[in-house]
Amino acid sequence: MCAKPIKKEPKQVETTGHNWDGIEELNNPMPRWWVWTFYATIVWGIGYSVAYPAWPLITGATPGLIGSSTRADVAAEIARVDAGNAEIKAKLVAADLNGIGADPDLAAYAERAGAAVFRTNCSTCHGSGAAGFEGKGYPNLLDDDWLWGGTMEDIHLTITHGIRNTTDPDARYSEMPKFGVDELLEEAQIGQVTEYVLAMSGQDHDAALAAEGAVVFVDNCSGCHMEDGAGDPTQGARR
Repeated sequence: MCAKPIKKEPKQVETTGHNWDGIEELNNPMPRWWVWTFYATIVWGIGYSVAYPAWPLITGATPGLIGSSTRADVAAEIARVDAGNAEIKAKLVAADLNGIGADPDLAAYAERAGAAVFRTNCSTCHGSGAAGFEGKGYPNLLDDDWLWGGTMEDIHLTITHGIRNTTDPDARYSEMPKFGVDELLEEAQIGQVTEYVLAMSGQDHDAALAAEGAVVFVDNCSGCHMEDGAGDPTQGARR
C-alpha cells in the first residue's frame, strides 16, 4: 500500500502592519531575480567608480584606472578640428579684407566662423540678430547709421581696438564735453551755438544768434562734428 501524502497547510505570510479599509499589506519577499539584479547594480557601480573618473576631490576628481577623461576627449576633438581648418584659417588671416568675397570657399568659412564668434562675443550687446536692444549703448548693426564708420576698414579697426578702453592706445574714444557744467562756454554762447545747430538742420532758428553761434561752433565743436556738422565717424562724432 502507498502512504497517502500529507497535505501541508500553506504558511501564513506576515503583514507589514499596514491596514487600509480592511486590506492588509503582506510582507512578501522580493523575487530572487530582482534581488540579484539589485546586487549586480551595486557591483557595477563600484566597478564603474573605480574604472572611470567619479569621486570629486578638492581640485579635481579621481582619474579612474583606465584614465578616461571627457575633458581630454573634447580637447582632442577641438584640436582635430583646428588642425583641419589650419590651412583656411591661415589663408583668412593673410587675405585682404575686401578680397575675401572673391573666394567662395574662404567667404563661406569666414561667414560661418564669424557668426559663431559674433554669437559668443558680440550678441550680449548687439543681440543675436545684430538688431541691438532698446536703450543707449546697444547699437543696431542692421541699419546704415554708423557711429564709428561702416566701411570694412572702420569695422575692423573698431573690433580690433575696441571703444573707450584704457588698455589700448588705439581704442576709439569720444565724449561730449560738458560745456555748461564745466564752464567751457558761457550761457549766451550755448544759446548761440544751439541756434546755429538748428539752422544747420533746417529748423526754425534765430538768424542773428545763429550767425554768432557759427563762430562758437567752429572754435569748439568742429573738431569732432566737422565744420559742416556732418560729423567724423573715426572720432565717434555724429550729426
